[in-house]
Amino acid sequence: MIGKISGLLDYKGDDHVLIDVRGVGYLVYCSDRTLATLPGPGEAVTLYTDLLVREDLLQLFGFPSLLEKEWHRLLMSVQGVGAKASLAILGALGAEGVNRAIALGDWNAVKAARGIGPKTAQRVVNELKDKAPAVMALGGALAATLASDGAAGEVIEGDPASAQPQPKRVESGGAAVQSEALSALSNLGYGPGEAAGAVAQAAGDAPGADTATLIRAALKLLAPKG
Repeated sequence: MIGKISGLLDYKGDDHVLIDVRGVGYLVYCSDRTLATLPGPGEAVTLYTDLLVREDLLQLFGFPSLLEKEWHRLLMSVQGVGAKASLAILGALGAEGVNRAIALGDWNAVKAARGIGPKTAQRVVNELKDKAPAVMALGGALAATLASDGAAGEVIEGDPASAQPQPKRVESGGAAVQSEALSALSNLGYGPGEAAGAVAQAAGDAPGADTATLIRAALKLLAPKG
């Protein structure tokens, strides 16, 4: 299983890239969104990958984050959604957008992806809605890990040992905040599905909110009406 590729970008195609890893070229298929974020030829690039194995075919699909890779694998588990349809959905919405659409039951957002009809979009939402909280929590854990790694890699002024290139600090951002809010609501007794929907809606209304603000907004959405 090839889980990640790091090398030099050789060229970009309409739906794929060729990455040179020490003289071996790997053809990796990507969404439009991912292709747009990649650097130019000759520059370093890293993609998390998922290998599709069929009797007559081996194809690599690339993603900018482990969270997006996980959504790809989940989308592929839905009947009628193949690799091409999964990349179309991720290309239209991104990992956070897919999470929000499924948590909110917004199949119209999924339908906006190229080649995705209403029946398929509804199936995606219905089959994956119970998995959205787990993926949201995964996103928070990954973001927190990246933030920790970034802090550990900071350069200390005057310390020659830390003068080598180090990973940049990565702020935990929305994924970690949403994960913390989801955990808090679960501890208050709300079900995973309704908690995920409220957190996703609150995060969409206020993308830069901190954890406390997000929890308050989600609680308002969950409060009985009338």
